[in-house]
Amino acid sequence: MPPMQARTLSVYNVMVPLVCLLLFFSTPTHGLSDFEAILKFKESLVVGQENALASWNAKTPPCTWSGVLCNGGSIWGLQMENLELSGSIDIEALSGLTSLRTLSFMNNKFEGPFPDFKKLAALKSLYLSNNQFGGDIPGDAFEGMGWLKKVHLAQNKFTGQIPSSVAKLPKLLELRLDGNQFTGEIPEFEHQLHLLNLSNNALTGPIPESLSMTDPKVFEGNKGLCGKPLETECDSPYIEHPPQSEARPKSSSRGPLVITAIVAALTILIILGVIFLLNRSYKNKQPRLAVKTGPSSLQKKTGIREADQSRRDRKKADHWKGSGTTKRMGAAAGVENTKLSFLREDREKFDLQDLLKASAEILGSGYFGASYKAVLSSGQMMVVKRFKQMNNAGRDEFQEHMKRLGRLMHHNLLSIVAYYYRKEEKLLVCDFAERGSLAINLHSNQSLGKPSLDWPTRLKIVKGVAKGLFYLHQDLPSLMAPHGHLKSSNVLLTKTFEPLLTDYGLIPLINQEKAQMHMAAYRSPEYLQHRRITKKTDVWGLGILILEILTGKFPANFSQSSEEDLASWVNSGFHGVWAPSLFDKGMGKTSHCEGQILKLLTIGLNCCEPDVKKRLDIGQAVEKIEELKEREGDDDDFYSTYVSETDGRSSKGVSCESISFA
Repeated sequence: MPPMQARTLSVYNVMVPLVCLLLFFSTPTHGLSDFEAILKFKESLVVGQENALASWNAKTPPCTWSGVLCNGGSIWGLQMENLELSGSIDIEALSGLTSLRTLSFMNNKFEGPFPDFKKLAALKSLYLSNNQFGGDIPGDAFEGMGWLKKVHLAQNKFTGQIPSSVAKLPKLLELRLDGNQFTGEIPEFEHQLHLLNLSNNALTGPIPESLSMTDPKVFEGNKGLCGKPLETECDSPYIEHPPQSEARPKSSSRGPLVITAIVAALTILIILGVIFLLNRSYKNKQPRLAVKTGPSSLQKKTGIREADQSRRDRKKADHWKGSGTTKRMGAAAGVENTKLSFLREDREKFDLQDLLKASAEILGSGYFGASYKAVLSSGQMMVVKRFKQMNNAGRDEFQEHMKRLGRLMHHNLLSIVAYYYRKEEKLLVCDFAERGSLAINLHSNQSLGKPSLDWPTRLKIVKGVAKGLFYLHQDLPSLMAPHGHLKSSNVLLTKTFEPLLTDYGLIPLINQEKAQMHMAAYRSPEYLQHRRITKKTDVWGLGILILEILTGKFPANFSQSSEEDLASWVNSGFHGVWAPSLFDKGMGKTSHCEGQILKLLTIGLNCCEPDVKKRLDIGQAVEKIEELKEREGDDDDFYSTYVSETDGRSSKGVSCESISFA
């Protein structure tokens, strides 16, 4: 063999084993088994509590180790709480646990910056409360963590702004940041959270409007926050005042400037006051009907302006019947007649004229009137509901009842923003819900070319409706049927498919003859048989709604037959086992979901029990519905009190798959 070839072969024989050795030691962590990955993770920990991890040894399988939670032989969770742990959290090692879904390191002694948890993209729960983590959390710290539902970082030493990426998590349900040193403004969250705590930080600025109905305790301990639900009003625009510790100029040098500014301000106020009084005096001398503006689209569709004009003309001709007192007649024809009564103090004010000038489109009409979407000049979209059959209460009684409804605040209720009273008809003004009614989403999506609602979305809607109904029963105990008109067209959906109950609490106001003909409560078995409604009548409405959501059948299609309704139709085809013909094919694929769907169907039927005594009450119904999950096997036996059934174990991150209704 030539010398050059021999040397080349010799180098090759040395290099190949060396490269193989390097490749072996540089093998990515995600190529390791669960056993190897978790042993590597253990090496990064400093254990303060004696024998805390004594069971973590190579002689026994990891699923037998304390704090290690497994499913089907794969590690899906680590619960390492109260162990006096410190050191570092080896994210690279944890990334080797491909089925890992939940982590809890609460009540330990970890220090340092926020670990790079976004490398664990499939994580669903993260609990780091009561440690000593500190520093700013990067704004993109949670990017790509689309399955993350629960983030608990309370009682640490985090500083800087709340990371914007956490507010954008699509599935976030719980966020605890209390007891840190976060600064800056609260970000706008994508949807309503089940649990939020931002107390005892150094946050400043206005609270986002989406959180205006949150418990004030969520924000306590942040002296720089303002706006609802706190009593501190915000400056407009918000100005962050400098810390008090900064040196201030001596009062002697500022005195003349302050006096001059006060005198100038008073002079301007006096001039503006004189101009206002002169302008008001001039307007009062003008005839009220002298304004010649063309009717808007809302005027044309509702006829409100024409009705007011006709009423004024009849007043002038002394032919207005049933006018009551002279004072009321004057109010009906005067300025008061154009004013809306607002029930929400945290909303931008506008009056009837603003609505009449707005561009509008009709959303739908029913037995009691029509609904219109009005777009105000500011761009704000409102819904105006016009009721013609609402004369069961006088003016004072009506106004008191509206104030009562206006005090209701729940994230599953569509709040009444304002109302307009006139004897012949009433207007209720509400917010606009982006996705329209549940009825449209259930029965018209396919014809409109939109996707049908899948099972997780339908379950979310049922849970939200049940919570809203339970709240009504708690806060309107004097009403026999606090909702009284529960049906799919009276459930609206937000952008994130959060359900909002509407047209609730109206039975005392609707003309009884019309109410008995058209309201849902009066179609219940107890009314049809005994001419009475009970506290459980709303539960019957909930049951019918559940059956409609699951079957895709419209209850009104059964009303023409006195022998069969939706509940009896389901009962006739349900024998306690899976029956694909009963369910809406639009729910799609349902592997591992059938058991939960059958449970909900059974709850719906129990809510529709004709015998009121055997029917579930609202509390029982809500409790059973809350126990339901998106898929079988979501009973996370992670026994920490901070974890609930919403943490799944699925390594694929999907709710239902493989088996179709077809």
